[in-house]
Amino acid sequence: MQRVEKVIIVEGRSDKQKVAAVLKEPVIILCTNGTISDARLEEWADELEGYDVYLLADADEAGEKLRRQFRRMLPESEHLYIDRAYREVAAAPIWHLAQVLLRADFDVRIELLMKGRGE
Repeated sequence: MQRVEKVIIVEGRSDKQKVAAVLKEPVIILCTNGTISDARLEEWADELEGYDVYLLADADEAGEKLRRQFRRMLPESEHLYIDRAYREVAAAPIWHLAQVLLRADFDVRIELLMKGRGE
């Protein structure tokens, strides 16, 4: 049985579902449901010690606020960015999300990299 070593934190359930559909490796995906209190984030920091933590937030003000909070409370987390043109993780094309995750060394469903590109 493969040990899960990576955690991706997203804002919403639709983001979680989209990310899960792209990944080929076992990853824990947690949702903030848009916002998260400092107390809850501190609990997560304790629970996630020893994991590689990634934040994938929307490219909007709420996402930037969440990123600032993570930089302060969980500074070792790595921040993943979608193209600002898509604004939301859930609105980003599946091939773009696959590229973002692949660049961060996640094992993704390679066939999705071509989806929607006419190739």
